[in-house]
Amino acid sequence: MTTARIVLTTIGQKQDAETLALQLVERRLAACVNIVGPIRSVYRWKQKISNEPEYLLVIKTSAEHAAQLRSAFKELHPYELPECVELAVQGGSEEYLAWLAGEVSG
Repeated sequence: MTTARIVLTTIGQKQDAETLALQLVERRLAACVNIVGPIRSVYRWKQKISNEPEYLLVIKTSAEHAAQLRSAFKELHPYELPECVELAVQGGSEEYLAWLAGEVSG
């Protein structure tokens, strides 16, 4: 079993996605952040259905740092209520998982 986690969030602007990704890696809250997009998100927010372009951030971190990410999102993420979905990693390359753990623990 591993403590590695994948955290997902979306953000509306490419520059905001790049800034958030860089801040998370610089703070060692993430070993790596993939920016995917633009994608299309359809959702209900404040009684209105929206259909908006967004960027998906796939954040590689540890269980310990996933909790810290939730707090960091309140400071760094431009959304009033940012998506923060945490997925447990069940396995993978031992070398990659060791690298990930080292990058967020340094």
